[in-house]
Amino acid sequence: MLVLEGISAAYGPIRAVRDVTLRVPEGKIVALIGANGAGKTTTMRTIAGLLRPVAGRILFRGERIDGLKPYRIARLGISLVPEGRQILARMTVRENLEMGAFFRRDRAEVEADFERVYALFPVLKERERQLGGTLSGGQQQMLAIARALMARPKLLLLDEPSMGLAPLVVQDIFRTIRAINAAGTTILIVEQNVRQVLAFADYAYVLEHGEIVQEGPAEVLRSDPAIAAAYLGGRGS
Repeated sequence: MLVLEGISAAYGPIRAVRDVTLRVPEGKIVALIGANGAGKTTTMRTIAGLLRPVAGRILFRGERIDGLKPYRIARLGISLVPEGRQILARMTVRENLEMGAFFRRDRAEVEADFERVYALFPVLKERERQLGGTLSGGQQQMLAIARALMARPKLLLLDEPSMGLAPLVVQDIFRTIRAINAAGTTILIVEQNVRQVLAFADYAYVLEHGEIVQEGPAEVLRSDPAIAAAYLGGRGS
């Protein structure tokens, strides 16, 4: 579904990622792991069109998308749940979700999707008229994911969905991510909770200092001693 070929991206003179090549097959969950500052968020922002690559190309379902405006990429079927959630704090839960469906014209289906996301996240239904900024961190993360789903994406980009959340909330978020994938949405996820993400991803890439240094089936990387030492706090499992 998604192919990055030799992607490099920079912030001014600073080259943040270099020659990144990865593939996300349709229907799968692919993880991108690495330490802080490795270039994971830069990669996600580049896919979403928020940052234009200085080299390489990005293909989505065979169509080249590098250089397209973010709204055009979103309309093709890619939704980004950004790091730090970035919900609209002064708007209600309902209004945040409406913004996720902003470019859609199938009103009846949009209403049906409200019920779908409320089924995934019942607390959002309960707090439908509450301002987004008054939600807990976990609820805001749920809202950020639900808002992205309102666009009916074919590919969902998740940037650090567990960041700053309590362990029980993290478990709920990951269960929901698996459910979203099982319902047919392809997922590329950036996650520092490496043990958790390698437990349910299909494939993973390791990013260090802006470059892909290792890749393979998630279960294989999970048992790799080098990965265990670097990211799992000891031996693989």
